[in-house]
Amino acid sequence: MPGLSRELNLATLLLLAACASAPPGPPPLDGTSWQLVRFQGGDGKTLTSDDRAKYTLSFGSSGILSARIDCNRGRGSWSSPGPGQVRLGLLALTRAMCPPGSLHDQVVKQLSFIRSYAVKDGHLYLSLMSDGGVYEFEPAKVATR
Repeated sequence: MPGLSRELNLATLLLLAACASAPPGPPPLDGTSWQLVRFQGGDGKTLTSDDRAKYTLSFGSSGILSARIDCNRGRGSWSSPGPGQVRLGLLALTRAMCPPGSLHDQVVKQLSFIRSYAVKDGHLYLSLMSDGGVYEFEPAKVATR
C-alpha cells in the first residue's frame, strides 16, 4: 500500500503547514497599562470620557489588576485562560461619588462581562460577552513629576 502511505505523508505535511501559518494570538497583557478611548455599545451607541486618564487598567504580571475608574481606584484579579481570552475578577473599589456624566457605574457593572481581547494598531479592545459592546483602550501615558 505505497499509495496510502504517500497520502498520509501528504496529509501530515499539509496539516503541519496549516498549523505553522495560523496567525498568532494577541500579545499577552502582563505588565501593560491602558487608558480608555471609547466604548462602542452593541446597540451602536458610542460613549467617551472627558479625560481618558480617568479610566485606566493595569494588568500586573502576577494576575493583579489595578484600575482607576473616574473618581475611584481599585484592585482585583485577572486571568487569560487562552489566546485572546480574558477574565476580570471583582474589583475592591473606593466608594467616592463620581460627578454626573461619569462612566463609572457602567464600567464597574460591565467589567465582569468582558470575555475576550484583541490588540490592533497599538490599541487594546476588550469585548463584552453576547455582543454587548467593545471597550477601546490606548497605552496609558506615563505620569511625570
